[in-house]
Amino acid sequence: REALPGDQFELFYQPLVSLRHRRVVALEALIRWRHPVAGMVPPDRFIPLAEELGLIVPIGEWVLRTACATAVLWPASVVVAVNLSPVQFLQPGLLDMVQAALADTGLPAERLELEITESVLLADSRATLETLHALRAQGVRIAMDDFGTGYSSLSYLRRFPFDKLKIDRSFINGLGDFEESGAIVRAIAALGQSLGMATTAEGVETQVQLERLIADGCTELQGFFFSPPCPASDIPRLLAEGAARHAA
Repeated sequence: REALPGDQFELFYQPLVSLRHRRVVALEALIRWRHPVAGMVPPDRFIPLAEELGLIVPIGEWVLRTACATAVLWPASVVVAVNLSPVQFLQPGLLDMVQAALADTGLPAERLELEITESVLLADSRATLETLHALRAQGVRIAMDDFGTGYSSLSYLRRFPFDKLKIDRSFINGLGDFEESGAIVRAIAALGQSLGMATTAEGVETQVQLERLIADGCTELQGFFFSPPCPASDIPRLLAEGAARHAA
């Protein structure tokens, strides 16, 4: 409860690399908590509690506004990706909150990508779908995170035209060890291509994984092989180095 007013939260950013353009095309905002006693607390330790207490709503708004204000300083070709909690969709005013964050920071809507998980759609709420369609109509991109780990991912693709499918890292970790993982990755990449959706492989850590994912047809890659999450102060250098490699 004291972390937000105490200015203890910080955003790190991890790049998403386009295989077609061979450069960083997006950066995902990832929250960290610098606790005055416990030190750096990872999100998997405090996000569930924040959701349970309802604190995720003001925290989520802070994340969105901070990410948009940071991204407006980046090159116009770079998108910022922000995760939305299912709890945020249960609250009225989500669309207004996103619109206000864009208007106040000056970030164009097409440079914002919102990541949601299947749990957002589990309730099959008309209000949720209407909100997603309204966001997309504004120009905001919508990505399904952790695709393939839920119960009915394919049915959701009929109900909402996602811009991107993010392939869960559990499948990427299995490449080279389990043929089933490779088959699933290839199937998702082919599905995305058929539906006109980008496909991002999460958790890429090795050269072997990189080569397999290129062969399997993924369009974007994200993971420690390219860069760990970095503080905002490191992003200009990261983008400059990426641009230099691309030019070379």
